[in-house]
Amino acid sequence: MFRPVTDALAGSLTLTALVALLPLLTLFLLLGVLRIAAWKAAVASLVMSLLVAVIVYSMPVGQAAMAGLEGAAFGFFPIMWVVINAIWVYNMTVVTGHFDVLRRSFARISDDQRIQAVIIAFCFGALLEALAGFGTPVAITSVMLIALGFRPIKAATVALVANTAPVAFGALAVPITTLAQVTGLPEHELASIVGRQTPILGLFVPMALVFIIDRGRGVRATLPATLTCGIAFAVAQFATSNYLSTQLTDIVASLVGAAAVVLLLRFWQPAQSYVEIGEPELVGVGTREPLHAHASHVVEGVPAASVGGSDHPVGPGTGSVEDLAARDADRHDSRADVLRAYAPYLLIIVVFSVSQIPAVAHLLGAPTKSFQWPGLHLQTPSGKTSTLPTFKLNWLAAAGTLMIISGLLTIPAIGISWGKAVKAYGETYRQLGAAIFTVMAVLGLAYVMNASGQTASLGAWLAGAGSAFAILSPILGWIGVAVTGSDTSSNSLFGALQVAAAKDVGLPPALMAAANSSGGVLGKMISPQNLAIAAAAVGLTGREGDLFRRVIGWSLGFLVFMCVLVYLQSTPVLSWMLP
Repeated sequence: MFRPVTDALAGSLTLTALVALLPLLTLFLLLGVLRIAAWKAAVASLVMSLLVAVIVYSMPVGQAAMAGLEGAAFGFFPIMWVVINAIWVYNMTVVTGHFDVLRRSFARISDDQRIQAVIIAFCFGALLEALAGFGTPVAITSVMLIALGFRPIKAATVALVANTAPVAFGALAVPITTLAQVTGLPEHELASIVGRQTPILGLFVPMALVFIIDRGRGVRATLPATLTCGIAFAVAQFATSNYLSTQLTDIVASLVGAAAVVLLLRFWQPAQSYVEIGEPELVGVGTREPLHAHASHVVEGVPAASVGGSDHPVGPGTGSVEDLAARDADRHDSRADVLRAYAPYLLIIVVFSVSQIPAVAHLLGAPTKSFQWPGLHLQTPSGKTSTLPTFKLNWLAAAGTLMIISGLLTIPAIGISWGKAVKAYGETYRQLGAAIFTVMAVLGLAYVMNASGQTASLGAWLAGAGSAFAILSPILGWIGVAVTGSDTSSNSLFGALQVAAAKDVGLPPALMAAANSSGGVLGKMISPQNLAIAAAAVGLTGREGDLFRRVIGWSLGFLVFMCVLVYLQSTPVLSWMLP
């Protein structure tokens, strides 16, 4: 039985924590500075974590290796399991042409790509986050943006930054329910506090997306739309999490935010419409500069980027901006066509909603098997039996399996043949091969750090900051999500530690636990898993480092904001915000 020691290096917690940082520093250095491919950076960081575990923490080699293998298995199931099957559903709509219809439907809401990005990346992405979570919204919305004419690198950046405010309540609020389980605090209390933190992020994220697309000029030009969307989303997220349902929070917020923007656009449109021309080497256009045109002159483009190095183009087709615009000009989609285009996502909502009915949830959960990971015998630093070696195989109730069910229902709904559906499924695995490997390697890293005590050392070191821990609390969650790619995993990692540290220094335990989740959402955009998924989706596999450099500033900037907010909520200045 291995029991980690948090001050394993010369009895010094500080020295031990600094060494425990080495795997994370390796990861971020290789990704952000040297721009190494994500899978290579993940493998190098995994090796570093194994060396630290064995040499510094004296963890047996066999147990360290088995921890890494368990993490890799968890990386595939359930994390990539839901991403793979969600992308399969999307790929079927591409094959049948229904993605074209969906794209035109979104384009008709507004001819301004800045507003289209807010609706797709933020509102629709929040809905996908609510239903499936993990990397699904980034993968699907980034490709949708490309189909509307965005350059691949910008589409991926926008999708990553948009995937922030909804994350804490993603996958039907699994991060919150997990946090309640590991801390012993009431779920509603935690949801209420998080629902008074992340909505404030939601106010600013739409403006951030427009800034990425068209800088300050675009922010000023679209302020009515971004404010309407941000305020509607924030109010709905606050009200639903506090007074209606934790599980339905993001579903309600995403739909309310989108509806508010659509309603506004009936009475207001930007003075000038923004249309971005795609990469010249992809679409044959001779300029990289965006085009500002009057609202009546819209040009849409689809770069023929390939997913994960595939020879098959992303989106509805290839060709120049002018070719696509000419093709769309003659298309008049019937109501039946539009309904079929939306059918896969409506089916996903229905399937996931039905799965939450108690009787159905019990039926789906019945075949769940839990078993001890072989060769892994662990205790926590406090001497309790660790739950880390327990692997839960909830194969029927898993979000990925529900996504497969949604996909099977989608086949007759959109009229694709079973042969083409099966072919699309096999192609999806090929497209996401690099991303799958990256996610498995990074989760291996996370499990080794957790099992050996590296994460515990980092947490205990930060918890020693006394009352200043209120400022550092969101950083713990940010680190957890940056490493694991999951707010749920971060809450499992640090939730109990947040509560213990809060009690030691006299801070509200529920506030610090909630801060772990709210701070964690800001690490999502820099997690290697999300970077790998985004890069694969837009055909930029191997350029994850470029994406990292584009989003790290936003991640850190929003994190500083969250740290200040949590600190003020722990003082009389903003304590009135707490339930």
